[in-house]
Amino acid sequence: MYRLAQRLGLSGWVRNALGQVEITVQGAQPELEEFVRALIQEAPPLARARLDSQETQTCQAFTGFEILGSESGNAPRVFIPPDFFCCDQCLLDINTPGNRRYRYPFTNCTQCGPRYTLINALPYDRANTSMAGFPLCERCREEYLNPLDRRFHAEPVACPACGPSIRLVLPGQTPVSGEAALVLAVKALGEGKILAVKGVGGYHLMCDARDEQAVQRLRQRKLRPDKPLAVMFPQTGEDGLDALREQLTLEPVTAEGVFGPGRPIVLVPRRADCELAPGVAPGLAEIGVFLPYSPLHHLLLSDFGGPLVATSGNLSGEPVLTSVAEAEAVLGKVADGFLHHDRPIVRPADDPVWRPIDGSLRPMRLGRGCAPLELDLPGRLPEPVLALGGQMKNTLALAWDDRLVISPHIGEMSSARSLQVFEQVAADLQALYGVQARRLLVDAHPAYTTHRWARAQGLPLSPYFHHHAHASALVLDNGFLDSCLVFAWDGVGYGEDGSLWGGEALLGQPGRWRRVASFRPFRLPGGELAARSPWRSAAGLCWEAGIDWEACPAPGLVHQAWKRGLNSPYTSAVGRLFDGAAGLLGLHETSFEGQGPMQLEAQSSACEDYVDLPLLREEGGLLRADWEPLVRRLVGHEAVPGELASVLHESLARCLVKQARALCPDQGARVVGLCGGVFQNALLASRSRTLLEECGFHVLQARNIPCNDAGISAGQVMQALAGA
Repeated sequence: MYRLAQRLGLSGWVRNALGQVEITVQGAQPELEEFVRALIQEAPPLARARLDSQETQTCQAFTGFEILGSESGNAPRVFIPPDFFCCDQCLLDINTPGNRRYRYPFTNCTQCGPRYTLINALPYDRANTSMAGFPLCERCREEYLNPLDRRFHAEPVACPACGPSIRLVLPGQTPVSGEAALVLAVKALGEGKILAVKGVGGYHLMCDARDEQAVQRLRQRKLRPDKPLAVMFPQTGEDGLDALREQLTLEPVTAEGVFGPGRPIVLVPRRADCELAPGVAPGLAEIGVFLPYSPLHHLLLSDFGGPLVATSGNLSGEPVLTSVAEAEAVLGKVADGFLHHDRPIVRPADDPVWRPIDGSLRPMRLGRGCAPLELDLPGRLPEPVLALGGQMKNTLALAWDDRLVISPHIGEMSSARSLQVFEQVAADLQALYGVQARRLLVDAHPAYTTHRWARAQGLPLSPYFHHHAHASALVLDNGFLDSCLVFAWDGVGYGEDGSLWGGEALLGQPGRWRRVASFRPFRLPGGELAARSPWRSAAGLCWEAGIDWEACPAPGLVHQAWKRGLNSPYTSAVGRLFDGAAGLLGLHETSFEGQGPMQLEAQSSACEDYVDLPLLREEGGLLRADWEPLVRRLVGHEAVPGELASVLHESLARCLVKQARALCPDQGARVVGLCGGVFQNALLASRSRTLLEECGFHVLQARNIPCNDAGISAGQVMQALAGA
C-alpha cells in the first residue's frame, strides 16, 4: 500500500488495526479511484483482499504517506499464514549471476517463503521465529527497513552472508556445505542414490523418478511396496509446465492447480509414453505431481534436469520428520545420504494433495501452502472449542466466535510420534491465536486415540458421530445450511447403534441429522484386519449371502470365528464393499488403506452395464440397499476385471440415485451432498453427480475441506455450533 501510494503521488497513512488494515489516503479524485481499484486488483498473489468499508473524510492536508505503528488496545484478530512458494522475483534472483543471492537456497521476500513452520510465537517478528538465530547483515537490514523494498519486514529474509546454509552428509565422506553440497547431491541422485532432503515443512526422500531400480530400493527400504509416490518436476518452459507435459496429460484445471500459489501435489493422468518408473504408482493411472516450491527445490530440480520422487520423509502414516537428529535416526536405513539445512522447523507441514473431480480440484489432504485453513462460521460459538478429528488422516480444528482454523495434516493416530505432533499442534494453535479452548470435541468412537486423549485432559467433552461430522463439514464447505440429503460413504465409522457405519444417507442439517438410508449390513471377519485384507470383506459378504466363493483364501478358523460372531462386527460401509469387490477380483492383500478401491477405479473400462440393487424399507423406515445381486455378479466372473470394476461403479452410482429419488420423490430436500472417503473416487463421484443432476438434484461436493476424515474436525465444530 505504501508503494502504491508512492506510485500514484498520494499522501496519508496506513496501519495494522486488530487484524485489519486502515488507510487514510488523500489526493486528486482520479488517483484516489485508481488507488481503490488497485488495492484489490493488484493485490499480491497470496492476498485475499476485501474492502470492508470506505468513506470520505474532511481532514488536514498530509505532506507525505507513512506507515504508522500498529493500533493497540483490544485483542488483535490474529491470522497465521501458511508457508508460501518461491515467487518469480526471488526465483530470478537465485538464477541471475552477479546477484548477491545467486543460487542461495533460502531466498525469500514479503510475498514468499516459510511462515507457519517457523513461527514460534506472535507477534510475527523475526525474534519470534526460527530465524532468530540468524542476525541480519548490514545489507539485509537495509532491505528489511526500507518500505520501498520488496523485502520490507520480510521476517525470514536472509542471504549467504547471514542466513541458513545447507550441508550434505554422505557415508564415508567429509560433509560439505554450500554450492559443493548442491553439486554432490545432484551427482548422487544421478547415480541412483536416495537422499533425505530437508525442506520447508519436513524431509523428503528423493531419487530419480525415471530409475526403476532406485524407486524399488526406496520402496524396499521404506517398507512401502505399493502406495504411490509423489514426483516433483523441474519448472521449465514459458509457463513452467513443459517438463510435466512430456510425461502427463495436463488439462487446464490440473495445470492451474499445479501452478497455484499452494504448489500442491495434484493427481494427473500419465501419458501412454510416460517415461517415469512403473514403480512410482503401480496399478494406477494417475501420478501425484508437483512443482518446486522452495529455492532449494528449484536448484536441485533444475540442476538434476528431470523429475525426482519426493515422498514424505517419515514412517508410514506418521507426520513428516523435521529435525536432523530424528531424520538420521529414523531414515538412516532408507537414505544413502542427507541434505540438511540449519534453519529449524518449528512444526511439521506435509505437502497438500488435490485431485480433479468433475472439472474442479478437490482437496484430499491439507498441508504446506494451504493450511492452517481459516473459514468463517455461519454463527458464533458460545465458547472456544478444540475439535480433535478422527483416527485416520487426522487434523485439528480450533474455533471461537465466528472463526474456524483447520490444522495441516497430522496423520494416523496410531503411533507415539503422531500423538506427540498432535499434542504440539493442539498447543501451538491455541498459543498462536491466543485462544484457550474450554471444550473438546471428539469422535464418538471410544477406542480412538483422540477420544482417549481427550478424556485425560480435564475439560468438558462433547462426542459426535463420525458421519454426522462428515455431513456437517460438507455443508459448511458449501455454505449451504438448509435441509439437504447427504450421502456419507467411507470405510468405517462409529454409528448411533454402535455398529460400524459407512454407507449412510443423512437427511437434515448440522445438529439435526437423521439416518434415512443405508446398506445391508454384513459382518467383517477379523474386524480392523479387514482394512488391509480385502479377502476378509469379500468372505464376509459371501458368507452373509450364502454364496460359494471357491477362491476364498480364508482358513477354517476365520470362518468358525465369523459364524460365532467373534471379532466380526457388523458394518454397512461402502468402503468395505469396495474392498470386498477387490478381493473377489483377485486382490487379497494390500499394503495401504484404499489400495483396492484405487486399483478398481484405475481398472474400470467404458461399460454401461450395471446391477440394479433392491431397496428394502425396514420397520423403522430406514431404506436399505441390498448388495447381494452385485456380489453374485462379481463372484460369477462373467467379464474381464476391468468391465466388472466398471459394473461396480455404475451399480453404486445408480443405487445412490435410486435412494435419493425414493427419499425425495417430489418435495423436501432437492439438494444432495456427497462426502466420506469413498467420494475421493473420481469415477464414482462424477457418475453420481451426472445421474443426480439428470434427475433435477443440486449436488454438493468438497471445495476447501477434504471429504475424507481430514474434514471430521471441521464437522465436529459445526455440530457444536448447531448445539448438537
